[in-house]
Amino acid sequence: MEHRSPLIAGVGLADRARASRWPARLDVTQSATGLVLVLFMWVHMGFVSSILVSKDAMWTITRFFEGYFFFGTSYPWIVSLAVALILVLLVAHAVLAVRKFPGNYHQFTTFRAHMRMMRHEDTTLWFWQVFTGFALFFLASVHLYIMLTRPDRIGPYESSDRVWSEHLWPLYILLLLAVELHGGIGLYRLAVKWGWFAGNDPNATRRRLKMIKWAITVFFLALGFATLAAYIKIGIEHESRYGERYVPSHLQVVPAPIDAGRNVK
Repeated sequence: MEHRSPLIAGVGLADRARASRWPARLDVTQSATGLVLVLFMWVHMGFVSSILVSKDAMWTITRFFEGYFFFGTSYPWIVSLAVALILVLLVAHAVLAVRKFPGNYHQFTTFRAHMRMMRHEDTTLWFWQVFTGFALFFLASVHLYIMLTRPDRIGPYESSDRVWSEHLWPLYILLLLAVELHGGIGLYRLAVKWGWFAGNDPNATRRRLKMIKWAITVFFLALGFATLAAYIKIGIEHESRYGERYVPSHLQVVPAPIDAGRNVK
């Protein structure tokens, strides 16, 4: 007699077992892309904030990623390749995450009522993660498109001109708030979901992780706003020379002194 696996809703158990692996795989992929994007965000903030050290420091880091110190000349398209990779990761992460968003207005209002009734902090954090994630899909896309198409316009003066003279500072304020809140909450939820740093007391672990999460968020927000303020200040000072590229001090040509006595007869 031919053996048949039991049916549930017209689907064999073996088929259901195979099909059930995909949500788990998608969750792992979503977590991995999110983790990579968070780590990139932190590293990127470190590079961008080099303007707080000096204009020369920011110029050096920018040219490093353009291959200047390897090839003797800059190739901005290298930056475009890196940006394209980040853009692909962002889109993949967004597509995977949107599966868990409320699908319509009715689901959204049901969730809001549920959240207000429970007053559970992790549920509220998830709501803000969804909200900031939705905002990032638009805000980050604008920034990445600019970096993708104009990688040659990155530098102390070039970036400051973009922030101030091209009136993009409101975008960067919103982007900074969204990315730091979304990244911090996402990292906290990853740690809880996959049991990172788990202790004997789950509640104590969550409290500790939340303290670390908020400390990291406050640190990067403070660093980000200080960095943005520095670019705005330079942009204001450089407004009358908009479009001028920055030349580091060691490459500036110092005019030869005029010999006042050579024309004396």
